[in-house]
Amino acid sequence: MITMFGIKNCDTIKKARKWLEAEGIEYQFHDYKKDGLNPDLLTSWVADLGWEALVNKRGTTWRKLPEDIKESVDQASAIQIMLDNASIIKRPLLIDDADNKLLGFKADDYQNFVNS
Repeated sequence: MITMFGIKNCDTIKKARKWLEAEGIEYQFHDYKKDGLNPDLLTSWVADLGWEALVNKRGTTWRKLPEDIKESVDQASAIQIMLDNASIIKRPLLIDDADNKLLGFKADDYQNFVNS
C-alpha cells in the first residue's frame, strides 16, 4: 500500500491523486492539516531525504518567515518549522510498504515508483 502525505487543497496533490486514480493504484492519503504530523516520522524523513529537500522554499509559507529565521535554518530548526507549519513541507510525499520514498510529482517518476 502506498501512502501519500500532503495537503488536500494543494494543486500538486490534486494532480498526483488524479494520476494515481487514473492508473487504478490504491493509496491512502494523509493530510498534514487534518491528520497531523508525528515528529518521529518527520525526523525519519529528514534522515532519509534531508531537510533541504523537504522544506518548500518556493511557497508562501517560507516567504512569510522572518529573514533571520530563513538565514539561520538548520536541521533542528527546519524540523520545528515543518512541525509548526505543515504547509511548508514539499508535497506530495509517497511512501510504500518497503519505506521507499518519492517527493514531488512527475508522472514518469510515479510510474517508476509504482512499478518498482
